[in-house]
Amino acid sequence: MSAPLVVSIPHRLGREEASRRLKAGLTRAASSVPVLKVDEERWDGDRMVFRVRALGQAASGHLDGADDHVRLEVTLPWLMPRFAQAAPITIKNRGNLLLTKRS
Repeated sequence: MSAPLVVSIPHRLGREEASRRLKAGLTRAASSVPVLKVDEERWDGDRMVFRVRALGQAASGHLDGADDHVRLEVTLPWLMPRFAQAAPITIKNRGNLLLTKRS
Protein backbone atom coordinates (compact mmCIF):
# COMPACT_ATOMS: atom_id res chain seq x y z
CA MET A 1 0.00 0.00 0.00
CA SER A 2 1.08 3.55 -0.66
CA ALA A 3 0.94 6.60 1.59
CA PRO A 4 -2.59 7.84 2.22
CA LEU A 5 -4.16 10.38 -0.09
CA VAL A 6 -5.62 13.25 1.97
CA VAL A 7 -8.11 15.79 0.63
CA SER A 8 -9.70 18.58 2.65
CA ILE A 9 -12.87 20.19 1.29
CA PRO A 10 -13.99 23.45 2.92
CA HIS A 11 -17.70 24.22 3.36
CA ARG A 12 -20.04 26.62 5.15
CA LEU A 13 -22.80 24.18 5.99
CA GLY A 14 -21.99 23.25 9.55
CA ARG A 15 -21.19 19.72 10.65
CA GLU A 16 -24.75 18.38 10.75
CA GLU A 17 -25.80 19.50 7.25
CA ALA A 18 -22.49 18.43 5.72
CA SER A 19 -22.85 14.95 7.26
CA ARG A 20 -26.45 14.68 6.06
CA ARG A 21 -25.40 15.42 2.47
CA LEU A 22 -22.40 13.13 2.61
CA LYS A 23 -24.36 10.13 3.88
CA ALA A 24 -25.88 9.69 0.43
CA GLY A 25 -22.79 10.95 -1.42
CA LEU A 26 -20.66 7.79 -1.68
CA THR A 27 -23.48 5.66 -3.02
CA ARG A 28 -24.37 8.39 -5.54
CA ALA A 29 -20.72 8.74 -6.59
CA ALA A 30 -20.46 5.00 -7.12
CA SER A 31 -23.58 4.97 -9.28
CA SER A 32 -22.16 7.71 -11.52
CA VAL A 33 -18.77 5.97 -11.92
CA PRO A 34 -19.43 2.52 -13.42
CA VAL A 35 -16.06 1.06 -12.41
CA LEU A 36 -16.49 2.03 -8.72
CA LYS A 37 -18.08 -0.46 -6.33
CA VAL A 38 -18.71 0.28 -2.65
CA ASP A 39 -17.75 -2.75 -0.52
CA GLU A 40 -18.33 -1.10 2.87
CA GLU A 41 -19.75 2.19 4.13
CA ARG A 42 -20.11 2.54 7.89
CA TRP A 43 -20.92 5.73 9.80
CA ASP A 44 -19.92 6.36 13.40
CA GLY A 45 -21.08 9.86 14.29
CA ASP A 46 -19.43 12.25 11.82
CA ARG A 47 -16.90 9.68 10.56
CA MET A 48 -17.50 7.37 7.63
CA VAL A 49 -15.25 4.35 7.22
CA PHE A 50 -15.32 2.88 3.73
CA ARG A 51 -13.86 0.32 1.37
CA VAL A 52 -14.26 0.68 -2.39
CA ARG A 53 -13.07 -1.24 -5.41
CA ALA A 54 -12.25 0.08 -8.88
CA LEU A 55 -10.74 -1.81 -11.77
CA GLY A 56 -10.05 -4.78 -9.50
CA GLN A 57 -8.10 -2.66 -6.99
CA ALA A 58 -9.32 -2.10 -3.42
CA ALA A 59 -8.96 1.15 -1.50
CA SER A 60 -10.01 1.97 2.04
CA GLY A 61 -10.21 5.06 4.13
CA HIS A 62 -12.33 7.37 6.19
CA LEU A 63 -14.06 10.70 5.91
CA ASP A 64 -14.43 13.09 8.84
CA GLY A 65 -17.01 15.87 8.87
CA ALA A 66 -16.21 19.08 10.75
CA ASP A 67 -18.02 22.41 11.14
CA ASP A 68 -16.12 24.05 8.27
CA HIS A 69 -14.50 21.26 6.23
CA VAL A 70 -14.57 17.60 5.34
CA ARG A 71 -11.34 15.60 5.47
CA LEU A 72 -11.00 12.48 3.34
CA GLU A 73 -8.13 10.07 3.87
CA VAL A 74 -7.86 7.06 1.58
CA THR A 75 -5.13 4.46 1.19
CA LEU A 76 -4.72 3.45 -2.43
CA PRO A 77 -3.07 0.26 -3.66
CA TRP A 78 0.46 0.72 -4.94
CA LEU A 79 -0.70 0.00 -8.50
CA MET A 80 -2.66 3.25 -8.72
CA PRO A 81 -0.09 6.09 -8.61
CA ARG A 82 -1.54 7.82 -11.69
CA PHE A 83 -4.99 7.79 -10.15
CA ALA A 84 -3.52 9.25 -6.98
CA GLN A 85 -2.27 12.26 -8.93
CA ALA A 86 -5.67 13.07 -10.45
CA ALA A 87 -7.86 11.98 -7.54
CA PRO A 88 -7.55 15.04 -5.26
CA ILE A 89 -8.83 17.37 -7.98
CA THR A 90 -11.75 15.10 -8.86
CA ILE A 91 -12.62 14.46 -5.20
CA LYS A 92 -12.48 18.18 -4.37
CA ASN A 93 -14.64 19.11 -7.36
CA ARG A 94 -17.30 16.50 -6.58
CA GLY A 95 -17.15 17.28 -2.87
CA ASN A 96 -17.55 21.00 -3.47
CA LEU A 97 -20.53 20.31 -5.72
CA LEU A 98 -22.13 18.13 -3.05
CA LEU A 99 -21.43 20.59 -0.24
CA THR A 100 -22.31 23.84 -2.04
CA LYS A 101 -25.32 22.87 -4.16
CA ARG A 102 -28.67 23.60 -2.56
CA SER A 103 -30.60 20.52 -1.59
